Amino acid sequence: MHDTLPYLEKTDFPAIKRNNLEVLQVNLGYLCNLSCTHCHVNAGPNRKELMDKKTIDQILSFIDTHKIQTLDLTGGAPEMNPHFKYLVCAARNKGIKVIDRCNLTILLEPGYQDLAEFLAENQVEIVASLPCYMEDNVDKQRGKGTFNASITALQQLNNLGYGTADTELVLNLVFNPQGATLPPEQKALELSYKQHLKDQFGIVFNQLFALTNLPIQRFGSVLISKGEFNNYLQLLQDNFQQQNLNQVMCKNTLSIDWQGYVYDCDFNQMLALPLGSNKHKTHLTEMTRQSLAGQSIKTLQHCYGCTAGQGSSCGGAL
Repeated sequence: MHDTLPYLEKTDFPAIKRNNLEVLQVNLGYLCNLSCTHCHVNAGPNRKELMDKKTIDQILSFIDTHKIQTLDLTGGAPEMNPHFKYLVCAARNKGIKVIDRCNLTILLEPGYQDLAEFLAENQVEIVASLPCYMEDNVDKQRGKGTFNASITALQQLNNLGYGTADTELVLNLVFNPQGATLPPEQKALELSYKQHLKDQFGIVFNQLFALTNLPIQRFGSVLISKGEFNNYLQLLQDNFQQQNLNQVMCKNTLSIDWQGYVYDCDFNQMLALPLGSNKHKTHLTEMTRQSLAGQSIKTLQHCYGCTAGQGSSCGGAL
């Protein structure tokens, strides 16, 4: 896509290297029941890309070989992959922590009504997208009616024990800014979320993750259409914080696309940037048992998005 071109120019982002591999983030496909404006994957109902059973078995073998501690499932809506439950059950049987990056509304879709119970039974940690606690803002980003559907889904998860103090069922929410701005301070925003959702809807959750929007794919295209792309890149660079380099997720995480190819992070995956210093993309079956620790990470200008301000990763502020 045209919005990837600025990243192919030279970069002044600092060089960073990997620590030990702990997390495998797997994109199960770009199919989704929503088409959100902030989506860096360009996912939607018309996407056909879905990981097949053969590749999922290769993922499970990779987990064993590399002693992965956490399997982080994303998409699209990862639950729409027909092999989602198979993968979750196999990973949990290995004692692996499984995270489901859920858009909430999928829990109410026809054919998925048993999904919440399945996640609870397998003690899957849920990271749920709720880009704001106000209805108008959420519907603007994600489509009309998505806020009310999300609230219903959250109440359903609470009824199963998610987010409550007396269970181990973890429910974390994700905030994304509305446009070309950095997210506010995470802890203060979390308190506002918790108070509003509790007072208005009786909803509880564990943590809020405040994520910076990365200027790639659909969100990058929106910035370009508004003439804000270069200004947003500059905003990210101007707010670079050196200390965030030690915490960025790419240091202990590998990203796998729906075909089984390996990348330094989910964002590099969307930009088709090969792993590390490689010139060509690498399939997970080509990865040896040799440790990735100390290997270089492929960085370009978009990496300022993870290091700007309070920092941003799949686990929120750094």
